[in-house]
Amino acid sequence: MKFDILTGRSTSHLMELLPHQKLVHKDMRDDFERLYLAGKAAGFDIQITSCFRGFEQQLNIWNAKALGQRVLLDSHGEPIDYNTLSPEEIVLAIMRWSAIPGASRHHWGTDVDVFDGNTMKREDVQLTPQEVAPDGPSGKLHLWLNEQIKKNKSFGFFRPYSADLGGVAPEKWHLSYAPISNEFFQEYTLDVFKKNLEQSNLELAHVLLENPEFYFKQYVTNITKAPF
Repeated sequence: MKFDILTGRSTSHLMELLPHQKLVHKDMRDDFERLYLAGKAAGFDIQITSCFRGFEQQLNIWNAKALGQRVLLDSHGEPIDYNTLSPEEIVLAIMRWSAIPGASRHHWGTDVDVFDGNTMKREDVQLTPQEVAPDGPSGKLHLWLNEQIKKNKSFGFFRPYSADLGGVAPEKWHLSYAPISNEFFQEYTLDVFKKNLEQSNLELAHVLLENPEFYFKQYVTNITKAPF
């Protein structure tokens, strides 16, 4: 059962977060609501554009990108010509912005992508660096969140992709609930990673299985740790 939770194949650990109508880990709901209310008091409307994402949904995203059916982006969020890339380059381009199915933190229900509903419509959110830049539509929200993460540890949230460590691109919009995600992070081992790849109908899985240790270290465990 724990393998299924870690790899997005189970929803037994989740509950609905209202009024957001999103599935999140049942033990993070109250603290997110507290963060939301604090944001309201500060003039922001913290909305979730993505939270729990199951294995099959992540697989559809991955396979579409691997087959050239969805756009690939470079580190600046600009499109890349799929037809110029080798299989290895396609895998690296996908992982810059999208997790391997079965190895996404969004499988845990502890991680959410957020935007400011006061300045953006949900249908317009693209999750690009431009949106969260200081002068972007959600920029002021993320400057406020910077301060909350530093000084208000009681909320429990941090940014696992706050800096460019050579793996996943920085994602200011991505918040993780440390009290639970840290436990899952420790339990998600290389053996879990390899078992998931071997059991998945994943395009270009053979590339990942040629050097699973590298991809696991660079794109799964290579994060900014919680500052508390």
